[in-house]
Amino acid sequence: MKGAMELEPELLLQEARENVEAAQSYRRELGHRLQGLQEARRQIKESASQTRDVLKQHFNDLKGTLGKLLDERLVTLLQEVDTIEQETIKPLDDCQKLIEHGVNTAEDLVREGGSPESLLNVVDDDFTAQDYRLQFCKCTSNHFEDVYVGSETEFIVLHIDPNVDYQFRVCARGDGRQEWSPWSVPQIGHSTLVPHEWTAGFEGYSLSSRRNIALRNDSESSGVLYSSAPTYFCGQTLTFRVETVGQPDRRDSIGVCAEKQNGYESLQRDQAVCISTNGAVFVNGKEMTNQLPAVTSGSTVTFDVEAVTLGTTNNNEGGNFKLRVTISSNNREVVFDWLLDQSCGSLYFGCSFFYPGWKVLVF
Repeated sequence: MKGAMELEPELLLQEARENVEAAQSYRRELGHRLQGLQEARRQIKESASQTRDVLKQHFNDLKGTLGKLLDERLVTLLQEVDTIEQETIKPLDDCQKLIEHGVNTAEDLVREGGSPESLLNVVDDDFTAQDYRLQFCKCTSNHFEDVYVGSETEFIVLHIDPNVDYQFRVCARGDGRQEWSPWSVPQIGHSTLVPHEWTAGFEGYSLSSRRNIALRNDSESSGVLYSSAPTYFCGQTLTFRVETVGQPDRRDSIGVCAEKQNGYESLQRDQAVCISTNGAVFVNGKEMTNQLPAVTSGSTVTFDVEAVTLGTTNNNEGGNFKLRVTISSNNREVVFDWLLDQSCGSLYFGCSFFYPGWKVLVF
């Protein structure tokens, strides 16, 4: 009985230790979650600030472009009015000259004819009064060119589409929609993004139920785990977060590619850009001079890709489609141009690890 009583305090002490350890673990977990909330808050504020700046710049550019287009259109319309004015006034000027000439002719005839009585009494040896009267009447009865009257002249009429103002309002209200997805920062003008997913059923990797977390398992199979579809588009931010790490290998890779290519054990190949777990950056299979910090547990690696030029570039550069890529990791980043053989509107993402234990979340 005494032994049992002596044992009870030890059990209580052990239980107390376990409770303390559980509380400490719980506190650490809450601390991690608090940090995650603070990071999420920071990302939201940063993305909101960036979106505001982009919106202001976008609409300032629109104002400049719209003002320039309207000014150019006004100049064109004013020139058209000048041309119409000149073309329609010319016949009136010609008619005015004819009328002025007719007025002068009539005045000359009046001066020559004098009074009606003197016209009847004109006598000349070679030119009888009757002949003179006939000549005078012929002159005064000459046909004058038709002249324009107010109802026959042209009017310059401006036709303005009454729907133009409405169309401007529709364009202004519809441009630059902002949408939020838990899988990406807001993108202006893009539809809501679906969650990024890995390819299901690939040997060597175990996937979470939502297929957004990949774990390198103990299988001896090796190769690249690709996304389920080319769901990454230029202008978006693609993020990988390393949850746990395994033994590193220089062939490890996390990155994006233009197309799936089976048979490769790494994304360190043509038509792909990636970062190795040692921080080395590869572009089309070639290692860059610049290097990022090594990937550790909790590391976040982001890819930002935007189109730079479309069409043919210098053949010596070896490509005809250029993308600008920014890879960020542990508060450092590298920026470079990525040349592809053909236009590519969307990209696959992928990873490859040669030893078990690596677990990566993508969003």
